[in-house]
Amino acid sequence: MKILQIESPGHAGWIDAPVPTPGPGEVLVRVLGVATCPHWDLHIFGGQPMFPGMTLSYPYIPGAPGHEAAGDVVALGPGATKLRVGARVAAWRDTGKPRQGFYAQFNTFHEDDLLELPATLEFAAIASLELAMCVEVSFQQLATLGGVAGRRIGLSGLGPAGLVAVQLARAHGAAEVIGIDPLPERRALAEKLGAHRTLAPDAAAWPASRSTGAFDDAIDLSGVPASIEFLMDRTRRCVALFGVLREDVRFASRHLFGPGLILMGYGDHNRAAAETARRFILDGQLRLAPLISATLPFTRYAEGVEQLRRKAAIKVLFDPWA
Repeated sequence: MKILQIESPGHAGWIDAPVPTPGPGEVLVRVLGVATCPHWDLHIFGGQPMFPGMTLSYPYIPGAPGHEAAGDVVALGPGATKLRVGARVAAWRDTGKPRQGFYAQFNTFHEDDLLELPATLEFAAIASLELAMCVEVSFQQLATLGGVAGRRIGLSGLGPAGLVAVQLARAHGAAEVIGIDPLPERRALAEKLGAHRTLAPDAAAWPASRSTGAFDDAIDLSGVPASIEFLMDRTRRCVALFGVLREDVRFASRHLFGPGLILMGYGDHNRAAAETARRFILDGQLRLAPLISATLPFTRYAEGVEQLRRKAAIKVLFDPWA
């Protein structure tokens, strides 16, 4: 089979490798579509670790960092009983273990880390189930405070995660969903996907206030301190953090009263979040295909990542067989 390997920063090869054999509880998946996870692809292909303090060496793990994937089960390993040969599946979590990734024609994966989906759905509509699960975890966090139903919700950062969050906020019953992003084309797509309105992060046009015109709750999907602090100064109850933090965020005395603002961290990846995301996909409340800006063969991986870097694409779907 063919598999992608990032050989050094800025250089990737489409190399030959044996088809892997599924181990206990695993299945062999014929990979039919893999979507980029921009942060992972941009960092690893660009020579930077995904998380602060993470070690990074090359050549990188074959098939990695591909993890937003869909395909068909073609073989069962010993003890695998929850899926059948021929099932259309999508990965719902990245195991975090140093193992072959989905940027390949075949991959083995534990059956518990896959969810079955109808074969009638296009790969662009299901490959990013893992991203949808990740974002749903932030809504689980807000659910511990009573949820977003009937509330005014702010979402800062309208990249792939933010565009998913727009739809999840609507699916969970938010009364008003407001997206914030500097790029007008991403604001326009957010409105098409359900945002009631969008705006640029302009502090002068929107003076800070945790009362007049404030969000009830907000989620930051950028990881940028300025974005988080913008929300903190304009949110009544809670700002939940989704984006990967690389710098400190300032919680100041003005956030202590009125009532005190909650700055909430992220939760754990879990199957319930994945199943909620799948349910919203199946009932049409969550559309992932509009996030796919282009479909390319793996031989054009570097081109796809460059589109992400220039923000010419939101996500790219790679076809391992093209």
